[in-house]
Amino acid sequence: MRVTDGSPLDTLMPQKPRILMFGWEFPPFNSGGLGVACLGLTRALARRGADILFVLPKKVPVDPAYMRMLFADEASSITIINIDTLLSPYITEYLYSERRAGVDVPFYADDLYSEVLRYAKRARAVAQKENFDIIYAHDWLAFLAGKEAQDVSGKPFVAHIHATEYDRCGGDNINEKIAHIERLGLSCANHVIAVSNYTKEIVMRKYGISAEKISVVHNGIDAEDFVAPTAEAKTLQALKKNGTKIVLFVGRITYQKGLEYFLEAAQKALAYNDNIVFVIAGSGDMHTYIMEEVARRKLSNKVLFMGFVRGKELQEAYRMADLYIMPSVSEPFGITTLEAMLHNTPVIVSRQSGVAEVAHHVFKVDFWDTDEMANKIVAVVEHDALRNTMREQAYREVQGINWDTAANKCLHIFYQL
Repeated sequence: MRVTDGSPLDTLMPQKPRILMFGWEFPPFNSGGLGVACLGLTRALARRGADILFVLPKKVPVDPAYMRMLFADEASSITIINIDTLLSPYITEYLYSERRAGVDVPFYADDLYSEVLRYAKRARAVAQKENFDIIYAHDWLAFLAGKEAQDVSGKPFVAHIHATEYDRCGGDNINEKIAHIERLGLSCANHVIAVSNYTKEIVMRKYGISAEKISVVHNGIDAEDFVAPTAEAKTLQALKKNGTKIVLFVGRITYQKGLEYFLEAAQKALAYNDNIVFVIAGSGDMHTYIMEEVARRKLSNKVLFMGFVRGKELQEAYRMADLYIMPSVSEPFGITTLEAMLHNTPVIVSRQSGVAEVAHHVFKVDFWDTDEMANKIVAVVEHDALRNTMREQAYREVQGINWDTAANKCLHIFYQL
């Protein structure tokens, strides 16, 4: 089936769709962009009258007013006891096992793959009880749940791919189990939504999914989420008072995010301008390695680690930064770029990213070209006119990259199905 945009939505279907949506995380219980995307999409779909039942694998205290939440572990006879969740869309098999070993309760499977299978089995029970028109699942962790719901109900299944295993591993040393689930989910789905043309090409090339079966729906941002006034971060404020320029990275500290190239570019930029501090906000399985790399490069007095931040603390970091860099090796989209643009922060993004398709008032570089990255860093921090122009143009542009546009495209796909 080929899905195209442009038809008046209300003429395609007499009533708004009832959507059975399977996810793996939801703010504030999220570790990255997948949860943010689910929040933005569900709110925008609800504003258009969609009736959404959002399913998570485990009980967490979240209950948005605009849709109904359901937890797959409540579909069985298990007694629910609230505990800190291990769930994360980016967790590795090794890290899951490590966390699981430290939890003295029987409610988690012994490995992440088994946890995904358990979710799928419970999703089947959910689908047997609920009334819906469309099944909508986000990423590999929820694809099997979507497939089970499809099998038991016969309803159309839409698979939304936010990141592939090839992105997470930089194209090498993929987890074959995860890749198999991705291939199975994408193949069984009636239609596939990719977050960028960049991701669509990977899905076509690696999993053999036809172009006609895939629609690109770029992520967006809700400006109202970032309007709260904030106090300046004391550490960054002190640096700014001394005239120091701040270059910011926000994201998981993993191979995919390109921190090694970030540090190499930082070292080259500092050779031209020593009045820069590079701030890393995030955590991940390469955190120790990157800290050791900072020490090896003798950059310890020029690189500041903030750890995992969110909410007002993250807003403060964006607002205080003179420049934001997303140097990803392979980035399906990159919502943090939109967040930076919304905070009037100039941006450099990797050309190997989906957000580069929609953000035009930013500098774009190949992740491996650290000479060019360093040149652009120095240019932005040293030239006020350039920095201010980039801020103004990017802020104006990001106003049109929103979740309402994404929701309209999703609804069109649902109605066609």
